[in-house]
Amino acid sequence: MDSISILERLIAFPTVSRDSNLDLIGYAADLLGASGIASQLIHSADGHKANLFATIGPTDKPGIMLSGHTDVVPVDGQNWTLPPFAMTARGGKLYGRGAADMKGFVASALAACLTASKMMLRTPLHLALSYDEEVGCLGVRDLIEMLGAAPQRPLLCIVGEPTNMQVATGHKGKLAARAVCRGREGHSALAPLALNAIHLGCDFVRALRDEQERLAREGARDGDYDIPYTTVHVGKINAGVALNIVPNLCEVDFEIRNVAADDAAGILDRLR
Repeated sequence: MDSISILERLIAFPTVSRDSNLDLIGYAADLLGASGIASQLIHSADGHKANLFATIGPTDKPGIMLSGHTDVVPVDGQNWTLPPFAMTARGGKLYGRGAADMKGFVASALAACLTASKMMLRTPLHLALSYDEEVGCLGVRDLIEMLGAAPQRPLLCIVGEPTNMQVATGHKGKLAARAVCRGREGHSALAPLALNAIHLGCDFVRALRDEQERLAREGARDGDYDIPYTTVHVGKINAGVALNIVPNLCEVDFEIRNVAADDAAGILDRLR
């Protein structure tokens, strides 16, 4: 089966991160199984999703791993001119949700495994498919734990993210966190007698911005990245129930994207 035919099937599975990917994983396992390739499924705690791991060739030596995620971002509220969950070929291109990120690679990897199953490989080929990459790389953590305990670890891993069709040798680290600021509730007419949690949250955001300015000014540099230094970013703030109530809770969601020379945990300690 060729990669385009496989991709057409993969796009038809609406594996938005909030939904299950089990139908897609089942299809992949059946496809591999028809060529004599055994698959190992690693399910999420609720059994709603699964990773897939398979090896073609010898199992007593390290090999090359092809790794991709099966989930896609939502299509809600987007003005699609073509059906997002049906592959469309037009003008020499293939359209559909996840065609580039990254079911195109998953289809190519599956096709490569089918081809490899007909060969006498000296070095094994591994396939690793994960869930929930788009919402925090959740599924791959169990895969990494499994590989860490395996007697043979892969020699190298090829992750088929688009990366503008350029080879990337690494990416920044990521630490996501939430700061919870607690105040004392009160009526806005008596605001000075209360403690506004949003004000505390603003103070924390100011500290985040100060840290970002410090990192941009004097932090470690890695010229391989478009932004060559560690970044700190606020992505979401939740607070308040009504205009005339001084809020007693403010939650600030933020993340640190660090270059290898910086320790994200150390930055977090400074912010504390």
